[in-house]
Amino acid sequence: MEAGGREAQANRLRRSGHAAFIDDGSRLVVWGGFQSVSGCSCPLPNHHCFSYLQQAVVTTVVTQNAACASAPVVDGEDRVLPGDEIWFCDLHTGIWECREVGGNMPSDLSCFCSALVNGTLYIFAGCDQEGYTNEMYSIDLTDVGCFWTKVTDTKGQTPSPRCQHSSWVHRDRIIYFGGYGCKTIGEARNTTPANFVVEEMSWATIGNTLFRCWGWNNEVSVFDTHSATWSTPETQGPAPSPRGHHASAVLGNRGYISGGAESTDLCLFSIDLDTWTWTHLDVPSSSAPPGRSMHTMTPVSDHSLFVYGGLSTNGNTLSDCWLFDTTRREWTQWSHPHKDKPRVSHTACRGNDNDVVVFGGSSKFCILMDSVAILRAPSPHHCSDVFIIQTQPYSLFRLCEDVIGRNSALLAEQLKCLPLKLRSKIDKRVAFYSAVTPTGSSRNTNF
Repeated sequence: MEAGGREAQANRLRRSGHAAFIDDGSRLVVWGGFQSVSGCSCPLPNHHCFSYLQQAVVTTVVTQNAACASAPVVDGEDRVLPGDEIWFCDLHTGIWECREVGGNMPSDLSCFCSALVNGTLYIFAGCDQEGYTNEMYSIDLTDVGCFWTKVTDTKGQTPSPRCQHSSWVHRDRIIYFGGYGCKTIGEARNTTPANFVVEEMSWATIGNTLFRCWGWNNEVSVFDTHSATWSTPETQGPAPSPRGHHASAVLGNRGYISGGAESTDLCLFSIDLDTWTWTHLDVPSSSAPPGRSMHTMTPVSDHSLFVYGGLSTNGNTLSDCWLFDTTRREWTQWSHPHKDKPRVSHTACRGNDNDVVVFGGSSKFCILMDSVAILRAPSPHHCSDVFIIQTQPYSLFRLCEDVIGRNSALLAEQLKCLPLKLRSKIDKRVAFYSAVTPTGSSRNTNF
C-alpha cells in the first residue's frame, strides 16, 4: 500500500471506545468507537460520563498540557464511527481489511458494551442520538454475508438503560455488571443505596418509559444467548460499590473486575459465575497498582490477569503494565518496551502465545475540572496502531519465525528450499514484518 493509502487507512482506524476481539487466534476484529472532530480528544462523548470523573478525581486535575484550559466541553465535538463497517486485521501479516455490513444496525452508538459468543458479536446499551438506551444488537461474524439484527422478543426483565458497563461471557451467557444509567422512580425506590447511587434527578422519556433518577449501579444482569432470556441473580458476599469505566475479565468460572472507583490502589473483586458469590481480593497497598479507570484487564493464562494503561485518579494517562496471579493473589509490575504509549479507552485482547494485542484508544486524556466548567485539550490524540506485549517466553519455533521474518532478504535463497506448508507460515511472518516498524526487540512489535 502506498504511503498516502496507509495514512488514509490510519485516519479511518483512529478511534476510542470501540469493540475489539480476536476471533480465531490470528484475526483482530474491530467495530465502532468514535473519533475527534474539531479538535476534541475526549473519549467520553456524553456529559453524564464526566460525572464519574468528578467522583474519581474529586478536585482540579493537574493537566498534561497547558492547552487543556482552552476548550469548554460542548456537544457535537465527537463523531461516532459508522456501524455499517467492520475492520479485520490479519495478525500474521499486519494487513487490515474493511467489510461493509447491512441490516438493522446500532445507530450512532457510543459507551456501549460488547461481547463475542461463538462467533456472534453482541452490542448492548450505551448512548445514541436519543440518549441512553437498553437495546441489544447482534451480528454473526462467521457468516461471509453477515448483517446486523436487533435482538427483540426477549424474555425476562431487560436491564434499565445504561452506559460504561462491562461484561463477562460464561457458558454462552453474557453477564453484565455496573455502569451509569437511569431508572424510574419505582425502580429507584426498590433498589438499595448500596446497589444504585443516585447522582442526578431529571426527566427523560426513553421509548414509552419515563425515567427520572440517574446514577451508578453495581447490578449483575444475565442474558442467555440460547433462550434470549434476561435474569437477575441474587448475589452474595461483599459486592463492589456502584461504578463504571472499570475493566473486566473471565478466568474459568470466575468473573473479575478492577478499578472504576475512587481508590488510591487498584481494587479487585471476583464473582463465582455459578453461585453468584462475590469475593474482595484484598492485596497489601504496598504491592498494588495505582487506582485507575478506562483501562484494560486481559486473561493471559489460567491464573493470570494483565492490566494495561488507563486514567489515574490524579488525571494522568498511564502506560504501565501489571500482572495479577489469582492463585497467590500477588501483583507484579511488568516491564515492557511501550512506555511511550499511554492509553485510555483502548482494547487489549489475548493473542497467540498469550501475547496481549493492544489497539486504539486515546494517548493523552487531558482534562481540567472546577465548579464552573469541564475543560479539555483541543488537539486529537486517538490512535490507530496495534502493538503487542509479550507475557511469556516464546517457543524456539516462534523465535526462529521472527528472526527469519526480519531477515528475509538475507535468507531469500534458503527460503526457497522450505516445504510448502512451512514456507506458507514463514511468508506470513515476512509479510507481517514488512508492515511493522521493528525497534530491536521481539516484544516491541507495532503496526
